[in-house]
Amino acid sequence: MTPSASALRLDTAAQDLLFRQAHSTHAFTGEPVTDETVRAVYDLVKYGPTAFNQQPLRVVLIRSPEARRKLVGYMARGNREKTARAPLTAVLAGDRDFHTELPAQFPALPEAATRFYADPGVRERSALFNGGLQVAYFIMGIRAAGLAAGPMSGFDAAGINKEFFAEGAHFVLAVVNIGRPAEDIRHSRGPRLDFQQVFSTA
Repeated sequence: MTPSASALRLDTAAQDLLFRQAHSTHAFTGEPVTDETVRAVYDLVKYGPTAFNQQPLRVVLIRSPEARRKLVGYMARGNREKTARAPLTAVLAGDRDFHTELPAQFPALPEAATRFYADPGVRERSALFNGGLQVAYFIMGIRAAGLAAGPMSGFDAAGINKEFFAEGAHFVLAVVNIGRPAEDIRHSRGPRLDFQQVFSTA
């Protein structure tokens, strides 16, 4: 165990599961991902923090062949086959109208919706940032379930928004393939920046 690993309260096996041994995955086995598993993932990651507890993430699970066919058509060329073959694909979106839930989600300041989020542009930027946080929590939850995630940003966002979020309040943030990884298809991990390259002291 490295000194940095021993400084963490999370045991080494959990550290490996969530971080050191986890990889973004492009190929999966045929084992299905059940709604029960997805619910368990969400019931864990919903506790991740967002500003004013706004929770703007909205998720569409792509299960029907028709929905998958449509989604694949909007993916970048290099992402099409992996998306077509994944056991489950989730379209993760931000909700521009998250503020309508704030009185219930942040009762300590029920006027937060009108005080801070009356401007639609402010809401969209906030949904983008806080929804992005929730995308990251979601990926970690998938790993916590012993599964692998293949997050992608290569897609026709306007097309996906029109197809899956035609009402206009939601906008796609990421598309994530989910499943158990095929053991014989694993790329070597890319290098990570050292502590000294990232951190400074002021």
